[in-house]
Parts: sequence; C-alpha cells; structure tokens
Amino acid sequence: MKKILLTLICLSCFLVCNLSAQLRVADNANFYDTKNIKEIRITFDQKNWPDILDSLRLYGDGLLAGMISVDGKTYKNVGIRYRGSRSFQTGSKRNALHIKLNYIEKDQNHKGFKTLKLSNALRDPSLIREVLGYEIARKYMHAPQANHAKLYINGEYYGLFVNIEAVDGVFLNKHFGSSKNSKFKCSPDLDAPYVNECKKNIYANLEYEKNASCYARNYEIKSDDGWDDLIELTKVLNNDTKNIEKILNVDQTLWMLAFNNVLVNLSSYTGQYSQNYYLYKDNDGRFTPVIWDLNLAFGSFKNTGSGSDLNLQGLQQLDPLLHFDNPAKPLISKLLAIDDYKKVYLSHLRTILYENFIDGQYEKRARDLQRLITVPHFNDQNKQYDHNKFLASLTSTTGKRSKIPGIIELMSKRTKFLKKHKSISVIPPTITDVKVLNRKKFDKANSDTYRIQAKVGKRAKHVTLYYRYDANEPYKQVKMLDDGKNNDEKAGDNIYGISVDAKNKEVEYYVIAENAGAINYSPSNYMFEPYSSMMKELNK
Repeated sequence: MKKILLTLICLSCFLVCNLSAQLRVADNANFYDTKNIKEIRITFDQKNWPDILDSLRLYGDGLLAGMISVDGKTYKNVGIRYRGSRSFQTGSKRNALHIKLNYIEKDQNHKGFKTLKLSNALRDPSLIREVLGYEIARKYMHAPQANHAKLYINGEYYGLFVNIEAVDGVFLNKHFGSSKNSKFKCSPDLDAPYVNECKKNIYANLEYEKNASCYARNYEIKSDDGWDDLIELTKVLNNDTKNIEKILNVDQTLWMLAFNNVLVNLSSYTGQYSQNYYLYKDNDGRFTPVIWDLNLAFGSFKNTGSGSDLNLQGLQQLDPLLHFDNPAKPLISKLLAIDDYKKVYLSHLRTILYENFIDGQYEKRARDLQRLITVPHFNDQNKQYDHNKFLASLTSTTGKRSKIPGIIELMSKRTKFLKKHKSISVIPPTITDVKVLNRKKFDKANSDTYRIQAKVGKRAKHVTLYYRYDANEPYKQVKMLDDGKNNDEKAGDNIYGISVDAKNKEVEYYVIAENAGAINYSPSNYMFEPYSSMMKELNK
C-alpha cells in the first residue's frame, strides 16, 4: 500500500482512537439519550420577553437572563437568545434557541454541558432528520449528539424541538483534548457586501484568497485568533496538496464528504453554499471538519451549486463523485484527484451505505425515532407541519413548492442506485476472522508476541496491520503475509498473519486490505473501536 495512504490512516487514527473510550462512555445514558424526550422549562421575569428576544436577534448578539429547568433540575441566571438561523421570524413561537447555562455563573452546567441548542427543524416535517443524521455521522467522525425536547416558556407548552449538542469548548475538549486553538464556523454571510478584489460566490469552499479581508464574509472566527491558520489551509489545499496532511485531517474530511453525498446533505460543503461545518485545529496543527446543521439533510435542500434545484429523481441519483472535477469545490476536487484519497473516499461511502442503508436499518431507526415523538408532536400547537404530514413524512413528499422528500422515499431508491454505481460496485477484499492466537498448545513458557491473523478475500494486493501499545501514541504498520511462515497457517490459503512484540500488556489494532480497485477496513469503525487484546488472556 502506498506511503500516502499509510500516513493518512495512521495520523487520523492517532488523533481519533485515543479518545474513543471516553467518547463512547459520554454517549451512553446521558443528556442526549434518544430513548427519552427531555423537558426544558424557561422562565422570564419580563412579560414582554418575546419582543426583547426579537430585538436582540435583530439588533445585537446579547442574551436575556432567565431561569431554566432541565428535566427537573433548576438553573438561575441563564442567558437565552434566538439562534442566528435563517428560520428566524419575529413573533414566531418556533424560533430556534441558544441557551448559555454559564452566562453569569461560569461553572454552571447540566451534566457537563454549558450550552444548549434547540433546533426548530426547519423544513423537516419528519422532525428526525437531525437526530438520525447525527447518529449515523457519529459512527465515523466527530459529530454532535442530538435528541428531542419538549419546551415550555413561562408555563406554556411551546412545542417539540430538536436538542443538539453545541460544538463549543466542552465538545472540543472531549473530542480533541483542547479548546483554545483556531476554530471557525464555515457558514457564509449571504447578505454581507463584497470587498473589492474578493472572489464572488465561492462561499466557504476553502478557495485561496490573496486578500486576507476576503475571508471574513465566508467564515466566522470562533477563537481569539487563527485567520493566518485558515489562510494557510486554503493555500496548501489549492496549491500544495502533497503537504495537505500536515494541515488537514484528510481521513475525517473524506468521511464528512462521503456522509454528505450518501445522505444527500446539500446544505453542506457539498451543496450550493459550501456551508454548515466547523473547522478546528487540533494540538498537532491539523484542521478537522465537524459537521453541523442537518435539518435539511436527506434531500430537503436540493441545489448542488450548478443549475436549478434537483428533482426527486436527481436527488436519488446524485453522483457519488459529484464535484470530482469542479475547481469551485477544492476540498473535493483537489483531494479526490489523488488516487489513494479517492479510494479511501469511496470506501467510506461504501461503508456508510452498507452499514446503514442496504439492510434497511435506517428505516427501522427512523420509524422508532418518530414513534417516540408522535404524542408530543400531536400536542404541539405551534408545529410547522400538521400531524398528518408528520405521519406521512417518511414515505411521501411534503409540500407543493418546497417538495421535501420522504426520507424512505428518497433513500430506498438512492440505496439501490448507489449499490449498482460503477464507482461503488467494485468489491473490496473481505476481511474476516481477525484474531490474536492464544499461546501454542503444550507450550510451557508464556508468549512474548502477539500473533495476529486475518482471513482475506481473493486477489488482495496488500494486507496491512496497524497496531499500537498505548492509546496516546500513533499506530505503527507492518505488512501481513500469506506465506505459511508468519502465523498464517498454509501459504496461499488467504489467511494472513504476522507477529509483533508484546512490549506492553495490551495491544490495539486493525487491518486494511487492498485490491486493484478498492480498500477495506476491519473493523469498519477503526477510528473509535479498534480490536484489542491483552497478553494475560492469551497466556492462560
């Protein structure tokens, strides 16, 4: 396997896998548990609080102090404002909310979370696009958690909202081990005037601009400084891709691009405005994208940036290599021009497709999520779509003008289209029976090596083991062999093996196999849950 692919996987896994244990713990039985609907009650002293929030949204970025109860736990001196989304309307009872628990009391939090984001699920009659989308995304990349919450204000039931984890300092520390580095929200201000000599209509697509002031229209800085870092990223991406891995987490970027394509998430980098993602620079100096704002996923936003909006068939048959040769989308065209990255991207796309959609798993999950919120949606007097449209939203199109496709209506045919597409139908080598062999029978001495085996499908060109002894170190790699001499049984039997020294009591590892047209990983979520083995178990 080529050096560039090895480097890509090693660097990505070093940054991601060493956080896997705490991330999985944090996802279980916490504030964003999807088995229950949260209850959030806000109390304002001011009777004209709706007018105050409208004014703050229109004329400033301040917050209105109030009191909040979250699942029965009360917090005072909380700051609240309407979120700066395009869905805001004066006087509306469906405006999205930003709630800052530590507005006055800096250490105040709810189960470790200091900021709450309530989405009004604009143009999502199913009310589950964000919860389902983030759930799929979190299998493969750094992404927020999300569930549903019933919102009450001054005792009145305001309705059912989507409760989304903020990409704030708490999130960054959990995923990256830091929060003070360069951070940008990539969502262009479409109403801001253009500066002379700036490129027009490039949005947050990461094109390089010589004039530093051009970046402010398309990127919102969320750190104390970092503009030079962002400019350097765009310069390297567009003019020096051989060094891109020094400044960009390419593997996580390819996961995001594959996710956007499979789920027809066009209110994203992949769509017209190249928007709705964050960029955070980790402690090793590389930017990692974090996906955001999924209410328009599953085809609710339909423009790719070229031509008019796509119809239902166009969404179902969206090209998996969309923007492959589009210079206005350098994050796609520049990366996929490198054959190894293209292989990784298509492998990630195939993984998302087969692990979530081929077997209809997404449909069952969508119905389960919607079943949970049926009653509170029915009781919501301020809901955007009536209850009948909500019930039909998975299997049929909603609206005569907006034409929001049903999630199942869209993805059932999209799944079949992608499965047959020539770019994805190339079958990668299968990887099965991955294991570490126990101490040999009748051996009296304890083993001092990890003897790792994997059964790999025919016509594999390369099989590589990635391993490490400590979660805080990068992976090493070694070629696995099928020669009958490396714990692989017989030569030519498609069982590959290799031994690595037991320098520690435990080893973490995963396997990559490559043939002429595709690559495969085992386990598929190698970033978060690699295989592991302990020497004391092997020597029993």
